[in-house]
Amino acid sequence: MRSSEVSRRDRGADGGAVTAEAAMGLPVLVAFVIALVWALVAASDQIRCVDAARAGARAAARSEPEAAVRSAAQAVAPGKARIAVERAGGLWRVRVEAPTPGPGPLSLTLSAEAVASAEDTVGVDL
Repeated sequence: MRSSEVSRRDRGADGGAVTAEAAMGLPVLVAFVIALVWALVAASDQIRCVDAARAGARAAARSEPEAAVRSAAQAVAPGKARIAVERAGGLWRVRVEAPTPGPGPLSLTLSAEAVASAEDTVGVDL
């Protein structure tokens, strides 16, 4: 047998192995990419929750009406976010909670809280 015939025969046998490896590896790669995209979306939504809580706390500290505080927070918050505003003494607390999209165990509830001093208490001994 000539060496060219042997090398052609060897390549034919390996061609099926390469296809099988690709068929096994491709779903793993796709699952990894989907998980990575989900993690990036969750991280982005967490940052938006933090920003929304801060925006709401700033608005509350300026003694804006509660509807305006909620509106300021909702403008920055991710979709379907729940916003809670409360005052405890001289402090305003704004809490933002938002669900992340995902199947079953990948569904998380992200949350952030910001606290600010009310302007009407600045310089007053409590």
